[in-house]
Amino acid sequence: MATQISTGTSELRDITKMERIGAHSHIRGLGLDDRLEPRANSQGMVGQAKARKAAGMILKLVQEGRIAGRAMLFAGPPSTGKTAIALGMSQSLGPDVPFTMIAASEVFSLSMSKTEALTQAFRRSIGVRIKEETEIIEGEVVELQIDRSLTGATKTGKLTIKTTDMETIYDLGTKMIDALAKEKVTAGDVIAIDKTSGKVSKLGRSFARSRDYDAMGADTKFVQCPEGEIQKRREVVHTVSLHEIDVINSRTQGFLALFAGDTGEIKPELRNQINTKVAEWREEGKAEIVPGVLFIDEVHMLDIECFSYLNRALENELAPLVIMASNRGMARVRGTKIRSPHGLPVDLLDRVLIVSTKPYTETDIEEIIKIRCEEEDVKLTDSALQVLTTMAGQTTLRYALNLISTSQMLARKRKSDKVDVEDLRRSYTYFMDEKRSVEWIKMQEGSLIFEEISQAEAGREESMDF
Repeated sequence: MATQISTGTSELRDITKMERIGAHSHIRGLGLDDRLEPRANSQGMVGQAKARKAAGMILKLVQEGRIAGRAMLFAGPPSTGKTAIALGMSQSLGPDVPFTMIAASEVFSLSMSKTEALTQAFRRSIGVRIKEETEIIEGEVVELQIDRSLTGATKTGKLTIKTTDMETIYDLGTKMIDALAKEKVTAGDVIAIDKTSGKVSKLGRSFARSRDYDAMGADTKFVQCPEGEIQKRREVVHTVSLHEIDVINSRTQGFLALFAGDTGEIKPELRNQINTKVAEWREEGKAEIVPGVLFIDEVHMLDIECFSYLNRALENELAPLVIMASNRGMARVRGTKIRSPHGLPVDLLDRVLIVSTKPYTETDIEEIIKIRCEEEDVKLTDSALQVLTTMAGQTTLRYALNLISTSQMLARKRKSDKVDVEDLRRSYTYFMDEKRSVEWIKMQEGSLIFEEISQAEAGREESMDF
C-alpha cells in the first residue's frame, strides 16, 4: 500500500514503477532507415551491419507475404548478437504478425512428442486475419435515465441517443445499465455499442458540450457528433494463430483452455478439418493467412528426427518463416555419427539462407556497454568504461555486461553514485570468467573430483544420441 495509517502522523511513500531488466530489454528494433540501411547506433542495435541489413530485407519480404516456407540461419560465435537481431525483427514486425521464439531444448518434453511440440510452434507462428461484419449503435448520448426498484434488485432505464440526422430512444436492461455505468457514460458522451457482444466503447465528449464545464481533465477527448444513421454495419478484423484455433476446438473448456496452458497433443484429423475450414474462409474472402516468424535458438540441439520434420514442414502450404541460430562450427548432428557445419544436416543447410555474425569491434563493445548502463541506470566513470571495454575484449562481452550490476552494488557500499575502476577490479576478483575458471581447475591438481574417460568410452558416447 502507498499510504500507511498510524495513530500519530500519516506516512507517505512514493510508489516507483518496477520493471524487470532483461538481457535484451534494450532492443527496440533492427535500427534500419527507410532504405533498409543500418544506422551505426539505433533502437539498441550496434554493429553487425551486414547481418542487420540481411534481416531487414527478410523482414520486408515477410511483411509483403512473399517468404512463407523459407528458412534462414544466423551463424556466428557466442555473444555476437544473433538472438538480439531476432528480437529486433520481432519488434519491427508489429503486433499483427505472429512471432514465436523457442529454444531447441524446449522440444524435448515428457508431455508431448518432439514432432507435436514443433507442430504447435509452427502453428503459433501462422496467423489468421478474420474479417467479420458487426452491427453497432453509434451516437451522442442526449439523456440517460435509470429507474431502480424499491429493493434495488432490478434496474430499468431509457437511453436517448442521436446523430446529426436522427434521434432514437432505447429501453435498457440491467446488464446494459451496468455496462454504461462501468464506462461512466453521461449525457454529452459519444459512444459506440456492439449489438452482438453488448460492449460499450466511449469515443469521447461531443464538441457541443465543450463549454458546459469550466474544469476538464487533461485526458478529455472531444469528438464530432456522428453523422447518418444510428445503427451501422462495420467490418471488424482480428488476428488469431492457427494453434489458438486448434486448442479452442480440441478442448471441452474451449477458449479457457488457452489460459489453462495444458494444451496436450492435438489430433491431426482435427488440424486437417481446421485447415479445410480456413481454406474455405479464404475463398469466401472472410479470412486471410498471415505467415509469421518462428525463431529456434541453439538449433544444433535438435536431433535428426526434428531436422527431418523441419525439411517436410517447410514445404507445407501453411508454413511460417523459420529463423535458426547456431554458434557451432563443425559439429555432430545429434542422433547420428555425421559431422556437419553448424550441427545441421546438409540437406537442411541447402534450404536455408545463411547469415554470418562477426565478433564486435572495440568501438561497438563500448557503445553496447553504454546502452546497457543506461538500461540498468548505472553511471560509469570514463576510466571504468575504458577498463570494462578492454575486459570485454579479453574475456567475453556477456561477462563484462554481468559485471556492471555487481560493480554498482560495490560502488553503493562505498557511498558512491558512480562505478569506478576499483569497483570493477573487486568484481573481477569475486567472479571468474571462463578462461580463468579453466586455469583454476588445472591448478587444483586432484583436489577436485575428476572423472577420467577412456578413448573407447568417449567414442561410444559420441555414437549415442544423447
